[in-house]
Amino acid sequence: LSPTPAGCLFEDIQREDIQVEAAVGRGTFGVVFKAVWKGKDVAIKTIESENERNAFLVELRQLSRVNHPNIVKLYGSCDNPVCLVMEYAECGSLYNLLHSADPQAHYTASHAMSWCLQCAQGVAYLHAMKPKALIHRDLKPPNLLLVARGTVLKICDFGTACDIQTCMTNNKGSAAWMAPEVFEGSNYSEKCDVFSWGIILWEVITRKKPFDEIGGSAFCIMWAVHRGTRPPLIRDLPEPIETLMTRCWDKKPSQRPSMEQVKNTMSDLMKYFPGSDEPLSLPHQNIILIFIWLKIRFSITLHTLLLNILTALLSVHCFQPLAPCPNSKESMAVFEQHIRMAQDYLKVQSEIDQLLQRKQELISELEQEQREQQTSSRLIQEHSKLVEDNNQLAAYRQSLRNKLSLIKSQDQQHS
Repeated sequence: LSPTPAGCLFEDIQREDIQVEAAVGRGTFGVVFKAVWKGKDVAIKTIESENERNAFLVELRQLSRVNHPNIVKLYGSCDNPVCLVMEYAECGSLYNLLHSADPQAHYTASHAMSWCLQCAQGVAYLHAMKPKALIHRDLKPPNLLLVARGTVLKICDFGTACDIQTCMTNNKGSAAWMAPEVFEGSNYSEKCDVFSWGIILWEVITRKKPFDEIGGSAFCIMWAVHRGTRPPLIRDLPEPIETLMTRCWDKKPSQRPSMEQVKNTMSDLMKYFPGSDEPLSLPHQNIILIFIWLKIRFSITLHTLLLNILTALLSVHCFQPLAPCPNSKESMAVFEQHIRMAQDYLKVQSEIDQLLQRKQELISELEQEQREQQTSSRLIQEHSKLVEDNNQLAAYRQSLRNKLSLIKSQDQQHS
């Protein structure tokens, strides 16, 4: 066990002690996998290149300093290959719950307020750290994970976090949630996290993506925010919540409340929002509950039961394992063969789905690049026009100066 400045403990973990199951996402750096370590589900984050090593070391250093119920827990790290071993969030990200799930999970205003309170609690803890406060710099729903059937929120992805003394002009983060002073290259403080929190509050209440109507590149959003554009106010939103939200996204960081003040205000408001601890009815939850009940009732192995349920859901009759006769070696052999066939089939289907998804991602990226090229071309044309107008005005100005000099000269001759 290795001690940390915060008094937390994390382990130097051996790679062979981890059983990797499947890729589940991507962070600021690296790919995140679901795995099993010491009999419990964990998330492991790997790096794909040496360029990501710096972000890896930042996240290792920062996560090893923190210990808070609303911040993802670091269990330890591996040296060869390099990876972080962290708490696994079985409900996925807040972003996916808000925008990606199909069918979408239902949640209440109490859940929305509770998520934002928990986020504020975690960030207030970071900002209050001694001897150096931590600024997250990339607060957004993709970096907020849900556990306990959607009722508990955990902040993750510290690859861009920094000590307050060293946070100056790096513009890490994501445009829709980014404070203007960050992308403007100004000196910024922990108040940039407060700005991001205000945008998140608007997003969970409306269930809309911030600045989605602007479209185009990140530059377009940054330009709009720089000029004072903010998400539209929410109709019939209680005045205390609206005031808190608009104060948080104020242009001037000095006018924004501290995250401690945000946390206290949200705590006071939560008494008007009971029921936030009510578990969400997440997609496919009923299947999971049946899965657990069957496992307990019939003592079927987790792997076999999952395989049976998945093949049944796919309605592929020829691959559904037949119940074997336990006293017959031949029957057991056929059963094991059916298990392997179903496993191979599901593996191929999964790979096909991943390739189709990647194809759609590449198409989207290509369309985005084309839109950005069109935007860049338009901006270049506008810049050329402005330069031309500027030259014409400069020439006109010089002409007027010459005429003024001539008039002054004539006046002097007459006098």
